[in-house]
Amino acid sequence: MEFLAYGRGGDGVSRSNCRCEPRTPQCDAVGSTAAVAVVTPDKIVVSNCGDSRAVLCRNGAAIPLSSDHKPDRPDELERIENAGGRVIYWDGARVLGVLAMSRAIGDNYLKPFVIPEPEVTVTDGTAEDACLILASDGLWDVVSNDTAWGVAKMCLRSQKPLSPPQSPGSEVNVIATGESSDKACSDASILLTKLALARHSTDNISVVVVGFEKRSIGLSTEFLPLAFIFSFS
Repeated sequence: MEFLAYGRGGDGVSRSNCRCEPRTPQCDAVGSTAAVAVVTPDKIVVSNCGDSRAVLCRNGAAIPLSSDHKPDRPDELERIENAGGRVIYWDGARVLGVLAMSRAIGDNYLKPFVIPEPEVTVTDGTAEDACLILASDGLWDVVSNDTAWGVAKMCLRSQKPLSPPQSPGSEVNVIATGESSDKACSDASILLTKLALARHSTDNISVVVVGFEKRSIGLSTEFLPLAFIFSFS
C-alpha cells in the first residue's frame, strides 16, 4: 500500500513523469516470486514470497534463512485445501495442477489458493558470517545449498590478501580491497549461474551474492535481468 501511495504521489510529490510508475497487469496469469534481504550491523532480515531462497554462509555451513513455498509443503498444502483448492501432481506438485509454487506476487487467477503474503525471518549476525546468497529456483533446482556455499567460498578465498598499509597509500589499499571483494562476489554469482546452466536448469536463474566483510554485492542473471531476486512464474 505504501508503494502504491508513493507511485500515485500520496506524499504530495507529483510523479506523472516517473517511468517506473506502477501499472495494472494486463494478464491475471502473470506472477513473480521475490526474496529480499536487509542487512544491518547486527541483524539479517529476509523476506520471501515464492520459491526463491536466501542462504547464509556461516562458520563453514550453509544455513537457509527462508523456506520455499512449495504446494506440497505440509502447512502450505493444508492452507490450500482449507481454502477449497487442490494440489495436483503433474510434473511435480502444482496448485490446481498449474503453478509449482504456493505463494507469488500476481497470478490472480489462482487466488485465494496462491497468496502474496511473504514470510519474514530475523537472524542475529555474527563475526563468522561470510556471505549471503539469494537466488531464484533456477539455481536451487539443480544446486544444493552446500554446493552453492562451496562455490562462493572458493571465490571469496581467491581474494588477494591486503598488503601492509603505506602512507599515503593506505587509502588506495582500502579502495583496492573493496574492489577485490566486489569482484569475488560478482565472480561467485556468475559461476553459480554458469553451474546451473551446465546442469541444464530449465527455469529462470538470478543470483545475488552479498559479502559481509565489505558489504560487497555480486549479481548474475540468466533469462531475467532482475535485481535482488524476482523470478516470474
